[in-house]
Amino acid sequence: MDKGTWEQLTIVDDLYRKMVRRFVKERDRVSVEGVTLPAMLILQKIIRDGEQRLGDLAEQMDFTSGAITALSDKLESAGYTVRRRKEDDRRTVLLDITAKGREMVARNNNIGDRCITLLFQGFTVEELEQQSRFYERIFANLEGFSETLLGLAEQNAEALSPVDQEQKPARNSEKNYLSY
Repeated sequence: MDKGTWEQLTIVDDLYRKMVRRFVKERDRVSVEGVTLPAMLILQKIIRDGEQRLGDLAEQMDFTSGAITALSDKLESAGYTVRRRKEDDRRTVLLDITAKGREMVARNNNIGDRCITLLFQGFTVEELEQQSRFYERIFANLEGFSETLLGLAEQNAEALSPVDQEQKPARNSEKNYLSY
């Protein structure tokens, strides 16, 4: 890869990670009637698709099971959802929305729409189509991402014996970006 391409990759990488961090930081500052935006997504999913298994919610929304449990706990303690176990399989926990939860979502229905318009305001339809293609490619590139990097880390560890680690000075290659 030539130097110009590598420099552009590092710039795009830095901007992408800044964008993701800023989005998460801003998103996490928003609480609607005591409910975070990720929890609002859960309520909207239940309204749209009916009661949900916690495991399915975690998978479909790319949350950890711990995150789903924590969000469910908060929603339930606020009276917006109720958990119940399936009668035929007590291990399966279902989450459903209460009337109070439906009323809160209806009252704040405009917030989700405003999130989207705030993020993408000023882009033309053509630019949005181009972004969609880029995001689809990045999403596809993430397939096997962690496995590839973990494999590389294993190879690196195997290639460097404990004696080599003590004798080799740390490489000081200049990078204009933060390493992962």
